[in-house]
Amino acid sequence: MIRPTCRACGAALTRTVCDLGLSPLANAYVGAAHRHRGETFHPLHAYVCDACWLVQLEAFESPEAIFSDYAYFSGFSAGWLRHAEDYVAAMVARFGLGPDSHVVEVASNDGTLLQYVVARGIPVLGVEPAANVARAAVARGVPTEVAFFGRDTGRRLAQAGHRADLTAANNVLAHVPDIHDFVAGFSEILKPEGVATFEFPHLLRMIESRQFDTIYHEHFSYLSLGVVIGLLRQHGLRVFDVEEWPTHGGSLRVFACREAAAHEPTPALERVVLSEWAANLFDPSGYEGFGRAVADIKCAALRFLIEERAAGRTVCAYGAAAKGNTFLNYCGIGPELVQAVADRSPHKQGTWLPGSRIPVVAPDALLALRPDTVLILPWNLKDEIASEMAAIRAWSGRFAVAIPELTVF
Repeated sequence: MIRPTCRACGAALTRTVCDLGLSPLANAYVGAAHRHRGETFHPLHAYVCDACWLVQLEAFESPEAIFSDYAYFSGFSAGWLRHAEDYVAAMVARFGLGPDSHVVEVASNDGTLLQYVVARGIPVLGVEPAANVARAAVARGVPTEVAFFGRDTGRRLAQAGHRADLTAANNVLAHVPDIHDFVAGFSEILKPEGVATFEFPHLLRMIESRQFDTIYHEHFSYLSLGVVIGLLRQHGLRVFDVEEWPTHGGSLRVFACREAAAHEPTPALERVVLSEWAANLFDPSGYEGFGRAVADIKCAALRFLIEERAAGRTVCAYGAAAKGNTFLNYCGIGPELVQAVADRSPHKQGTWLPGSRIPVVAPDALLALRPDTVLILPWNLKDEIASEMAAIRAWSGRFAVAIPELTVF
């Protein structure tokens, strides 16, 4: 048997964090033309490296296969729109950005974040590998380069006049198999006093809250601050601040600059790293029991859905999100237990979820089904979704989430 190796340091991966069996790509939604065809399932097995403590999956598909035509458009989440607008306001105020500055966002998606920079008269460039998503950004006035980001792209853009005062990389550091090449691109594109920010789900919160559904093939890595500090340092970048955010169940926003830049480190760095040491994220004991806890969540969810069916109660879901697809496929849930899933994105409506083959409908169509229970798959947005779908209360409908534990409300 050939052992997988760590993408950060090359050591053999032998320690399991969580084995979720076989699953299709989480964003490979099935169109009508392919509904009766098979799908490719890959192992969904998370390891932790005993040498550098990076939690990771093996890479079974290339980034080109996963991201060149993508189903996720960030502009359909009201919560993320607010988060993006607040980010821009904070960065402009903190770093004095103006018309003479340049902001580059990596994995800029449909221009949701950069539209708020454009509105302030600050020059921008988005870098987005999915051409279909990039077209939506250009349509809203955000210049976008269709490319995967890395050392060569960063150097090419810098030579073309796109040296950056600020780079944003939200929820993308986990999405790259060659993490060293990706980080090296920021060393190429940043100005001497430029700042790079990276947002990513915090490994500490994933372990604490049993957020196994954030594990899917598009997420190659699961990151702690300690690991990211070491990774950036290898490419001449110094982390000088970190913020904790509730997005995606608990995320970090890391601020980095060139080693020689003047940005002073903040006390938040030591506080967050110490919390990771206290949780034993740099020791095997920190990962013991996670797999058993995940199995308990699966059993509780199946027990609830089977009881609902036995009682003649109908269940639909909300949120055709990647995390929901991990959850449904790991648990073996199909349309016999969940009739349909609603999503606001028209790009997903009219498709079927990968693996589970549950149909995706518009929110109004879900309400027309009058479900007794709506299972909210993106549990991190449960308050927003429960408010949006409050009409189910008219027939005594209920909401439920399965993570971190089954809760009906």
